Amino acid sequence: MKIEDFMLSCPSKKYLGIECFGCGTQRAVLLVFQGKFTEAFYMFPAVYTLLLFFCIAAINFIDKKRNYGSLLIFLAIINSLIMVFSYFYKNYF
Repeated sequence: MKIEDFMLSCPSKKYLGIECFGCGTQRAVLLVFQGKFTEAFYMFPAVYTLLLFFCIAAINFIDKKRNYGSLLIFLAIINSLIMVFSYFYKNYF
């Protein structure tokens, strides 16, 4: 049994035939955990900012004394911009 057997399919791609902004996220994270960093970036360019965002969110959840809100907002904006630009680059260029 492989972890790929448990990956969710994208409803947008499955039913509409159109990739969404997050298509490739699961496969990219799996590639990062396998040590294939370049392939993960080509699969989903926002994978590293997304992982950083979730790490900071976990630290924010654990460490209540410090406020990581502004850093989380900054990372969310950067991640969103990378996702939008990579989506249009992948589909229109």
